[in-house]
Amino acid sequence: MTSWEAGTTASTGPASLIPHPRPAPDPLRGAATGDPWWMDTMDAVIRTCQAHGRADLAERLTRRRARLLHPQLRVLVVGPAQQGRSRLVNALINASVCGVLPDADTGVPTVVRHADTPTAHLIRRDSPAADWTAAVGLQARIPLVPERLGASLAEATAALPAGAPVHVDVGVPRSLLAGGLVLIDAPALTFAAPDRAVTAAHDLADRAGADLVVYTCETGRQLSDDELTVLTGLGRSFPGLLVVLTKADYAPDWRRDLADSRLRLNRAGIPAAVAAVSSSLRLHAVRTGDDALNRESGFADLLVHLRKMVEAKPDRLARATAGALGRLAIQELAVPLRAELDSQGDGFSSDAAAHLQATHRRLDDLRKCTVRWQNRLSDEVADLMSDIEHDLRERVKALLAEADEFFTTNDPAKSWDEFEPWLREALQELATTSMTWLAERTEWMARRTADMFPPEAGDVLPSTALAITDGGTLQGVSTLDAPPVATFTPGQKLFIGLRGSYGGVVMFGLATSLAGMSLINPISIGGGALFGGKSVRDESKTLLKRRQTEARNAVRQHVDDIFTRLNKDARDSVRRAQRALRDHFTAVTEDLQEETMESLRNAKAAADRDAAARDAHGRRLRDELTRLAELHTQAQALTDRARA
Repeated sequence: MTSWEAGTTASTGPASLIPHPRPAPDPLRGAATGDPWWMDTMDAVIRTCQAHGRADLAERLTRRRARLLHPQLRVLVVGPAQQGRSRLVNALINASVCGVLPDADTGVPTVVRHADTPTAHLIRRDSPAADWTAAVGLQARIPLVPERLGASLAEATAALPAGAPVHVDVGVPRSLLAGGLVLIDAPALTFAAPDRAVTAAHDLADRAGADLVVYTCETGRQLSDDELTVLTGLGRSFPGLLVVLTKADYAPDWRRDLADSRLRLNRAGIPAAVAAVSSSLRLHAVRTGDDALNRESGFADLLVHLRKMVEAKPDRLARATAGALGRLAIQELAVPLRAELDSQGDGFSSDAAAHLQATHRRLDDLRKCTVRWQNRLSDEVADLMSDIEHDLRERVKALLAEADEFFTTNDPAKSWDEFEPWLREALQELATTSMTWLAERTEWMARRTADMFPPEAGDVLPSTALAITDGGTLQGVSTLDAPPVATFTPGQKLFIGLRGSYGGVVMFGLATSLAGMSLINPISIGGGALFGGKSVRDESKTLLKRRQTEARNAVRQHVDDIFTRLNKDARDSVRRAQRALRDHFTAVTEDLQEETMESLRNAKAAADRDAAARDAHGRRLRDELTRLAELHTQAQALTDRARA
């Protein structure tokens, strides 16, 4: 049964074209083959992952460590659809166990291992993310008929729910598999999204428990950029990555395709070996027993390479895998540490430092606010004094105009008792109105000054009313007495009338004397009476105007005295309000400054503590990065020794 496996044993397996210089002797290299240094390094990486809170990464590394200690070499065969994956596995073991469903690329994965007699089972896993290597119960193992594997598998899958996580476990008696080789035919990879393809390939390899990955690509088709991305990711986690160009018998210039693929992988920095095979020639060589045709198919070299990888797993492959996984894990752990360290060096501002800066700005704003409210208060006081004096003058002017108009038609001697109560009431109303307006303007001035404070200061208006004088009641001013007026006595009237009539008698007497009449005649006596009456009336009018003028002067003098007092009271009230507001806002400013200074001291202390903590944290980060670098160097030494 195993005659077809005979072939060359020369060391002609495919090798990578990427040159690797021999490393200098390192302390990790043991004295005997199969030294356990790689396990110590991997255990140190696992402990480091756990210490950094990466339990998921530590779990993956623990699973890979356990697989590396297992004697089996699990080889995962992956690739796009219709690229000869299943035929490659079938040709390797000379058995049609893979791709047996009608639509092979949508079939279930197949795990092929050694068994003394042909066996086949459909394994139903607990979940899609369950490990394929985990032991399952008898209920999860559905027996299949090896002789009619395709039909039996189709019947078994049809009885399961759609999308159930399953894979086929096949055992065949082959010497190739008896050495510990396990072949896994994986589902086809899709490249609709390259990032998802990389993740899917890694997840598939992790669930399958793969130690080695074989990527299949049809000869004559150039590897795409998306495939190179997937291979780059696989090459970092799976040393010994092998790219197999299938269907070489269909490519007339397959040697050039093989060289181009090696060159393309080399330029991409992918450490992968490349081989070209023909499954059709291999199967035909097995059927005919043609050893030369078997070598021409490329499978002889591939078999030698796989056997060497089985032998190398406990030592060289284990070291290379442990080194690669350790480097990847250390790099993944170092990324957030380095980012955090760089953020501290790039002007990273903590909450305490930000609070300190905000407190400094608040203190500066408060100092500017002090200058602003002082200027505002001074300007408002000057405007208020000017406005109140102007308002008093306008009101006094209106009152005097009304008094003048009153005395234009009225005799003070007769109407003074009527005028004086009106004047007192008008002055009282003037003072009350003016002082009320002054109080309103003073309150408005206080609000305008308070607006200069920042909003976070709250309501800074005085809690009590401002001191405004009550001088507007005029309770201390006596009533205005009537001005002294000259009386027009009957004797005065007689005297004025006689003096005026004398002139009339003389003038008319002389005029009538020309007519031969005497000086005293009825005409001259009538003219004298006329002139006397006019003199009396003229004198009465003169005395009335004099009384009105004296009354106006008395009222003006009285109102001027009242204006002087009201103006002084208003100015004194404004000054008292200014001092009260100044003292109040000064106290508010001092309280705010004291509060801000206390906050500044606390913020400074917190910022100093935070800076010290960040410095200590930075030192811890640098120390941890140094330890990670040492561990990375140990992992690199494992890889270098595996390549040596």
